[in-house]
Amino acid sequence: MGDVAMTVPVVKALALRYPDLRITVLSRPFAKPFFEGISPNISFMGADVKNEYKHLSGLNELYRRLTAKQFTAVADFHGVLRTEYLRSRFMLDGVKVAHIDKHRKGRKKLCRLKNKEMIRQPSPFQNYADVLAKLGFPVELNAGKYQFSGIKHGAIGIAPTAAFVGKCYPLSKMKEVVRLLLLKHSEAKIYVFGAKQDEIEAITPETFADSGRIINVSSVAKGLGAELELMKELDVMISMDSANMHFASLVGVPVISIWGQTHPFAGFMGWGQSEENAIQLNESCRPCSIFGNKKCPFGDYHCIASIAPEQIVERI
Repeated sequence: MGDVAMTVPVVKALALRYPDLRITVLSRPFAKPFFEGISPNISFMGADVKNEYKHLSGLNELYRRLTAKQFTAVADFHGVLRTEYLRSRFMLDGVKVAHIDKHRKGRKKLCRLKNKEMIRQPSPFQNYADVLAKLGFPVELNAGKYQFSGIKHGAIGIAPTAAFVGKCYPLSKMKEVVRLLLLKHSEAKIYVFGAKQDEIEAITPETFADSGRIINVSSVAKGLGAELELMKELDVMISMDSANMHFASLVGVPVISIWGQTHPFAGFMGWGQSEENAIQLNESCRPCSIFGNKKCPFGDYHCIASIAPEQIVERI
């Protein structure tokens, strides 16, 4: 989901730079709210590749549906087997195609434990823009940093988990963050964001004495579109290196991001976010993973588990 969210600023830049261009975004149905209302020359096409368009026969059916739109160019932002197959068929039909370069060699050198090369890698935003440039549609990416300009509503968002353990802050410490926030910011409300039941129940109102100021977002906002609307009202979001960091970035909210196995040098900092707000430890083993899905070589994930709750609260 985070990867799809990161395409939004680039697609928006394309639409604004070339207002006469007819743009169709193909993605899984969940992504539709990301692209609604951006520009009149952007349309969204949802494809359920796990059910409606599964297997090779499903991809062929999807390709036939796509050809009806008479595309003159195809930009593959994803670079996986399914999109490789689809773009190959377009190329054989004479359509101009281009695909993403994920800079795997540079990322591998960044993440190795020995002879690590701490060289900042191109961001996905730039990688997407490079695809468009190959097709003859260069765009300018201008991501101004979000600056705190005073409390709007006294609303703090927390997305307490991530897809992989290597970038998950321990829940016991996140609960301490919440306790300290309730004490330090006596008027603030805390909104807990999560996609799975165990995530949204990780920080429950019953855990804290002042439970009236903790709201599980799933109980008040149904669906991604509603969550994004609620997210706009936050003063700040606390998130792992995860999809919610990118969601908050899309709606202009500053993010205090917490990093473990992963590192901003891999290019996945949220759009317009400042690395000054990235909470991370200067460990020689970091980063050891691009996505946080590697087993910790020391077994304890100390790179993120050792971050003090007070450090996060102080930055807020």
